[in-house]
Order: sequence, then C-alpha cells, then structure tokens
Amino acid sequence: MAAAALLRRLPATRAPATAFMAARPISDSTAALTIETSVPFTSHLVDPPSRDVTTTPAELMTFFRDMSVMRRMEIAADSLYKAKLIRGFCHLYDGQEAVAVGMEAAITRSDSIITAYRDHCTYLARGGDLVSAFAELMGREAGCSRGKGGSMHFYKKDANFYGGHGIVGAQVPLGCGLAFAQKYKKEDTATFALYGDGAANQGQLFEALNISALWKLPAILVCENNHYGMGTAEWRAAKSPAYYKRGDYVPGLKVDGMDVLAVKQACKFAKEHAVANGPIVLEMDTYRYHGHSMSDPGSTYRSRDEISGVRQERDPIERVRKLIFAHDLATPAELKDMEKEIRKQVDDAIAKAKESSMPGASELFTNVYKKGFGVESFGPDRKELRATLP
Repeated sequence: MAAAALLRRLPATRAPATAFMAARPISDSTAALTIETSVPFTSHLVDPPSRDVTTTPAELMTFFRDMSVMRRMEIAADSLYKAKLIRGFCHLYDGQEAVAVGMEAAITRSDSIITAYRDHCTYLARGGDLVSAFAELMGREAGCSRGKGGSMHFYKKDANFYGGHGIVGAQVPLGCGLAFAQKYKKEDTATFALYGDGAANQGQLFEALNISALWKLPAILVCENNHYGMGTAEWRAAKSPAYYKRGDYVPGLKVDGMDVLAVKQACKFAKEHAVANGPIVLEMDTYRYHGHSMSDPGSTYRSRDEISGVRQERDPIERVRKLIFAHDLATPAELKDMEKEIRKQVDDAIAKAKESSMPGASELFTNVYKKGFGVESFGPDRKELRATLP
C-alpha cells in the first residue's frame, strides 16, 4: 500500500500493511492529479517551470506519511537530547521536511545529495531507517556512522548520500566534486549540494560555483533559506538576500520550500537543466520551528507569534493534509490513526536503538587509515605509537 511506502524503506520498524485501514482503505490510486503550486516560481536567467504539478493520490499519501515520520523523529530527538541521551551538537529539521521529501520525489538514488549538519531527515529521505538514525544520534554501534558521527555526520553511501558536514559551507565544493565525477563518468545524474542562508556568503561557495559553470557540471546548489543564520536574520547578514540570484551568471529559481509539490517540480526542472546545461541555484524559502541547535531556544531573536504564524499558514504537513481532504483520499480519523502508528514506530525504534552498545575502543582506528593499516600505542605511559603494516 502506497501509504506505507516509507515503512517499506524502513524494514526494522515496519508495520502490517493493514495497520492504516480503519474505516476504508486509504487511497493508493495512481491516477494522475494536477495541482497548482502555492505561489509562482521566481526565476533568474531561466524560464521557470510550470506551476501545475502532476502527482497521484498514492504520492500525496506517501508525502504525508514521510513528512510525519520525520516530524515525529525530530520531536523525539528533542526529548532524547534533554534527557542527555543525545550529547554534543544537535540541529533539528522540523518545519523544513518538504525540502527533503520533495527533492527525493524528483530524483533517483543514482543522484547524489550532500548537506550540512541539519541532516537527519535527508538521511531518512534517502532510505535510511529510524533505528540507525536514533542509534547514531545516541552514539551507538548500530548507527549509520557506527556511532562516531553523531547528529551532524549521517551518511549512506549506497544511496549516494554523502553527509552531514559540520564546517559551514564546506560541503558545497565537495558536492561540485561529486558533480565532476558524474560528468567525467558520463552519467546522466546530478548532485544536490545543500547549504543554509548562513553559509550563503562563504567564499568557497562562489569558487566552486565558478568552476562548475566553466566546466558545465551537473551541480545544483540548494540554499535552504530558513531566514536565520544561527540567531542572525538574513537581512542583517546579507546585502542581497535574494539567494537564487547569487550565482550572477548561473541561473536560479526561488521556490516555496514549505510546498512539497513545488519542491518536487523545481528539483525535477533543476536536474534536467543541470545535466544538459550545467549548474543552477535553487533557493528554498523555508522555516525551522526549533532554534538553530538544541542550545538555542529560538525565541530571543524572533517572536513566538512569528513561529506560530508560520505553523498556521505554511506548515508543509498541514498543507498536504488539506489536499488529502480536498480530494477525498482519506478521512481525518484515518490520518489520526496513521499518526498514532507513526508515534509507536518511532518509540519502538528508540527502544531498539538503546539496545545497541557503544562503539568499542578499536573503532577509533577504523575509517582513519586504509583498511589493513593501523596505529597502536604501547609503552608504560602508552605515549609511544607503532604502526602495523600488512
């Protein structure tokens, strides 16, 4: 059943296919629906795509479910952090789910994604499972990076998800390098390099974009503009906060990042453009409900009224809920049942992740040296090092 699409990607927490068939089956029709985006696209040096987006009832149900799982995961991560089961840095994505879900709907797993440290939901969208996500957050061996990356360094090589990077803006040149490899190997694929408005002024971003334009690399630079770089409003940090125009000689597109269908349409358009013509910049107009990180209450530089206003007017999950009701794809009770099952799914995943042990000391040497090489300490004070060679 289409509504259980995410569960099929998350085998460790899968529920029976009948779990959400309360009063009647939730629609899994593949009949085409055409829905207009919430607002027009704004373009720079390129004709914008159509506002009419083709979708299906099955896809809308999948969007609702995927974003609801992500939302619940991030809320649970908040609680785990406050309980000191998650330590260190932790940046939550609630509010921005439409970017991760809409992007994934427009591309394939052969395309690459690389992002900054707000990466939990992008990992799920690429096919990651809840157990390995929570295990990584809690520094456990069963984590997607074996407990050594934590919140900021999720990774899934088999789905071409290259992290999870803690240095502001540093992932963008790496993403352009991935695009270079795709062009070198003559693959009809593209790389989406995500960064925030706080990283948009980084010099390395413009250097990477310049060479990508020179070589016509299939690189798509995606600015997730949630309007605050840490606690600094965009207008205080950027003389020109029209980030989609920042490429100058590179085309750009401004997208409502709270509209999952608009994100899907824009990313499909951007991939086709990048493979044929070279780089393009997408600015996703989005919003985070939490503070910059768990150490930021998120209410000292913006009002609670502002946050609640965005929730009421632009929340990506509520927008899809309204579409589902408008097209009679499910009843309110059915969606409530689905949300209850998602809550149980998340709770079960947390319990399973807690069963995983902490990484052993030997893990300190893995992924540092080439396999077969290592360094061990010895001597009375363990300060002497000896390399073990094959």
